[in-house]
Amino acid sequence: MAIEILMPALSPTMEEGTLAKWLVKEGDVVKSGQILAEIETDKATMEFEAVDEGVIGRILVAEGTSGVKVNTAIAVLLEDGEAADAAPAAKAVVAAAAPVAAVTAAPAAAPVAAATAVAAAPKAVGARVFASPLARRIAAEKGLDLASVQGSGPHGRIVRADVEAAKAGAAAPVVAVAAAPVAEAKVAAAPAMAAGPSTETVLKTYADRPFTEVKLDGMRKTIAARLTEAKQTVPHFYLRRDIELDALMAFRAELNAKLEGRGVKLSVNDFVIKACALALQQVPAANAVWAGDRVLQFKKSDVAVAVAIEGGLFTPVLRDAEAKSLSALSAEMKDLAKRARDRKLAPHEYQGGSFAISNLGMFGIDNFDAIINPPHAAILAVGAGVAKAIVKNGVVVVGTVMSVTLSVDHRVIDGALGALLVNAIKDNLENPLAMLA
Repeated sequence: MAIEILMPALSPTMEEGTLAKWLVKEGDVVKSGQILAEIETDKATMEFEAVDEGVIGRILVAEGTSGVKVNTAIAVLLEDGEAADAAPAAKAVVAAAAPVAAVTAAPAAAPVAAATAVAAAPKAVGARVFASPLARRIAAEKGLDLASVQGSGPHGRIVRADVEAAKAGAAAPVVAVAAAPVAEAKVAAAPAMAAGPSTETVLKTYADRPFTEVKLDGMRKTIAARLTEAKQTVPHFYLRRDIELDALMAFRAELNAKLEGRGVKLSVNDFVIKACALALQQVPAANAVWAGDRVLQFKKSDVAVAVAIEGGLFTPVLRDAEAKSLSALSAEMKDLAKRARDRKLAPHEYQGGSFAISNLGMFGIDNFDAIINPPHAAILAVGAGVAKAIVKNGVVVVGTVMSVTLSVDHRVIDGALGALLVNAIKDNLENPLAMLA
């Protein structure tokens, strides 16, 4: 029986992508784990691996095609002995359910899991079970619970050999994912662009002026949609503090002198990341995200840091940041930033986290207000360190002062709790030696 290869969801929020390049052609024999194609999402280009073995009977979507919806049939895989005329003619087959909304479905019904190929991304998303269509069909015939089967395919995906070797069992239970409401909200809002006059109205207004149209790529469209959604739906409030950096600058210079032989050079941003990670431990109720009908509080500090790239930005996540040394954080941040600019990050490296940092100090910006990236509950906007007059022990002196603004989701963090968090960040940065204790 011919099996449709479907456009995969390479991240929990992906709705469509571009089939950048086919690495196989009709008639090619493919094996499990073989790279079939390169898929461009709004954030990166990722490889697309075969899960089942067979022959490419027909390619339904030509390479270079953009706007291909998740769960659209892009090719047909023939099983052993099947003729090419068993493959259907080229057509667009779109699943009825939105790809991310499938997170709330029972594992056996998850449309994303029905794809016969998968990109090199983490296997588990919520309670979904990853299995090939053939494996699902055999499991249904045997009355087998796929949740009890250990997959041997790429990233733990369940393939034919796994279900043929397994014993029949009860049907898989329906399991919902607690955080799904947030993902669903993103899917609903993602297609919408920023509110304002229509394209036709704007073009008419400026018809007599010279201009160049800049086409929006997937990343820019996603940024526009999600930040519009965030600003309209998340009840922001803002807390501002000035932080004295003189002790930190002196401590940083001393550390860098000692670390020079190891090729390590710490930035102020490395200290900010560490200070925020520790503050989330010191004020654990603020280490949380909004999950639709509940709040999720975390035990570890997973801190996202905005990295500007051409045409947009990434927010790679430094996981367990509270437990890492300054030099380890510095090295990891440099690696993530470089791969972000090269668009080489995997989805699991820029998704998640409970808190974010946006630093524009290196551009000379004194202060600004950042927009929260849902489901995060807060984001810290960091300005430049500038020389200012400050009062110490009744005497006016000149010191280096950095202005920060904490944007807070009032559904998760109230004013007093937010104040505790920003004050903890300030204390950590003004007493940098204590961050090493």
